[in-house]
Amino acid sequence: MPDIPQVILFDIDGTLLSTGGAGIKAFYSAIQDNYPSQLEKCGGSLHLDMAGSTDSGLVIEIFEALGIEDVAIERELFFAQYLQCLENNLSDPSYTGSLMPGIAELLEKLSCEANKGKLILGLLTGNIASGAALKLKKYRVDKYFRFGAYGDDHHDRNELGPIALKRGGSYHGLELARAPVTVIGDTPKDIHCARAMGAQAVAVSSGSISYQDLANYDPDLLFTDFTDYEDAYRRICLG
Repeated sequence: MPDIPQVILFDIDGTLLSTGGAGIKAFYSAIQDNYPSQLEKCGGSLHLDMAGSTDSGLVIEIFEALGIEDVAIERELFFAQYLQCLENNLSDPSYTGSLMPGIAELLEKLSCEANKGKLILGLLTGNIASGAALKLKKYRVDKYFRFGAYGDDHHDRNELGPIALKRGGSYHGLELARAPVTVIGDTPKDIHCARAMGAQAVAVSSGSISYQDLANYDPDLLFTDFTDYEDAYRRICLG
């Protein structure tokens, strides 16, 4: 067993699970519910590049487009409405979300190794913490994650890595600054985030970005999905 366990940080949407559109719809509903008049002045709709973005980064983009002052109370109001919409959508059976292929088995395998002290599991996600909790609980994988860095920690995804390591170190009583780290995600922004913190970049094309498009960003490892979870475990954890 290494002196410092390997840290594996998972993205959520497109990597661990799909909400079947429940999350994206909740975001757009919150815009419509909170700012109907401003939205109308912009032509009635906004297009957001959500893949790999942080929720707080998207809010900055929304406020700028709608001419809304970016202040704490405005963010609180927006996210309160978003979370209500998200909770409603996640309980609506018309949104047919699910875990991504092989994720349940891979997480169970990684969890067994984590229980032996061989690795540490965490999150690195653009979701705000409360939104992440709702999604993970809905798809029953919340038990695997005790810490993470979230979209309400910083609007720039590349700043989230050190936050995740600090939280993980505090939770486990370890200094993780020199730990071997792996970031697993489904977008180029996840790969950039891994590079920014000097981590192994693992990409999976289970989200909205194709295998070939992800390959163009030269991740250290690239998977179509994690159906062969044993192979994924060996390549990610054992080299």
